[in-house]
Amino acid sequence: MLLNLPPNVARIMKNKFSIDVVSDVSCPWCIIGYQSLNAAIEEMGVADSVELNWRPFELNPTMPAQGQDRVEHLQQKYGGTLEQMAANRQSIVERGAAVGYEFKFAQSGRVYNTFNAHRLIHWAAEFSLQTKLKLALFDLYFQQAGNPSDEAQLLATVTAVGLDADLAKDVLDSGLYEREVRADQALSQQQGISAVPAFIFNNKYMISGGQPQEAFIEVLQELKKEAEAAA
Repeated sequence: MLLNLPPNVARIMKNKFSIDVVSDVSCPWCIIGYQSLNAAIEEMGVADSVELNWRPFELNPTMPAQGQDRVEHLQQKYGGTLEQMAANRQSIVERGAAVGYEFKFAQSGRVYNTFNAHRLIHWAAEFSLQTKLKLALFDLYFQQAGNPSDEAQLLATVTAVGLDADLAKDVLDSGLYEREVRADQALSQQQGISAVPAFIFNNKYMISGGQPQEAFIEVLQELKKEAEAAA
């Protein structure tokens, strides 16, 4: 899909591939899509040429602090029977395994708001640890049945990836990066992104959903051709 972006938001980088990943840490297809993207980058040997930027998306922006039972939430949002939801979970587990990610869905899970997690992900970019923190937060939710809105769990995750927990607490307590996260969300709305994941390449091409590795290779090959033609 081609994107027509305003000039002021375009990031032009010589000899680099800019990839913005619009996603939420509680979205299973987001980590599936990332795994496929990462495999494509490795296969093509362009890791040193990629600048990856994680942009926020809240699947449940109005979710209260205590969260909601996952089954109750999914039935209210999408409908369907318990059997259908179980089949969908199994499909996600199998797709995850195919791309090297293990989902461990708890029998009784909950859905949470992720705004503060996105603020910390934005902050982590200052230390070049954004991807590491994002992946750890995926693991917190999908492998540890954790709560990505709980301050203690967020700070423990921050510490585990090598970031300073005291600085992270200052971010959470002060409201830092709230405007930046909201601005990124508004940008996604302007670009017509209403579901995740969305992968934006050089502010020009977009892949939506948890696509297979081949879809990402196709776009990366096109970007490589364009870079070579411009050289």
